[in-house]
Amino acid sequence: MNIALIIAGGAGERMGQDIPKQFLTVNEKPVIVYTLEAFQKHPRIDEIDVVCIDGWEKTLSAYAKQFGIDKLNRIFPGGTNGQSSIRSGVTGLQEDHDGDDIVLIHDAIRPMVSEDIISDCLIKTEQYGCAITVIPCAEAMLTTENGESSQESYPRDNLKRTQTPQGFRLKQLIQIHKEALEKEITNSIASCTLMVELGYPVYFSMGSEKNIKLTTVEDLDIFKALLATKRAEWLK
Repeated sequence: MNIALIIAGGAGERMGQDIPKQFLTVNEKPVIVYTLEAFQKHPRIDEIDVVCIDGWEKTLSAYAKQFGIDKLNRIFPGGTNGQSSIRSGVTGLQEDHDGDDIVLIHDAIRPMVSEDIISDCLIKTEQYGCAITVIPCAEAMLTTENGESSQESYPRDNLKRTQTPQGFRLKQLIQIHKEALEKEITNSIASCTLMVELGYPVYFSMGSEKNIKLTTVEDLDIFKALLATKRAEWLK
């Protein structure tokens, strides 16, 4: 079974709005619905589960019914940070799923995830056991000690910018979260960083510059522009 685990447990303080950013409405549709629809439409996704911020579970269920998200199976409670929210979802999945099931962990606030990105993440997870969606680092990279100046660059070819989805076998997710608690690692930035901190290799799958994460108001402007943009026919 292929499961999409959507992480919608954050309050989104950096957006500076009155409601969580995953529930903001863009063109008469909540951001989280765009995300859910991407996995709902994908032919290889069997089930969707959501880790939801406290107090918004009924709203989420209502949106799922309104927009025809019938793959939604369960809603799990969010945690105090990203790592604990993911652990909440993994623990919930453990109750009634097989360890060999594939879980694609995805940010609710990445609504532009494409079918090709989801497909490649599934394929690479099947091939390697895990897959981290990445894109190349196109900018010049500088290191700094004080945050104000630099005297050293870092080769950008050695860097990847990570996105979601990030795919794993459920049994591996169970194992790494158990190990993390034992080693008192409680606030790793993402599943891929948790894997690396615990000494496990990670493998890459295809990402896209369009697969943006909505963190600021400016990101919402970009999202709206992407929704309105159609690629010119002459472009390859």
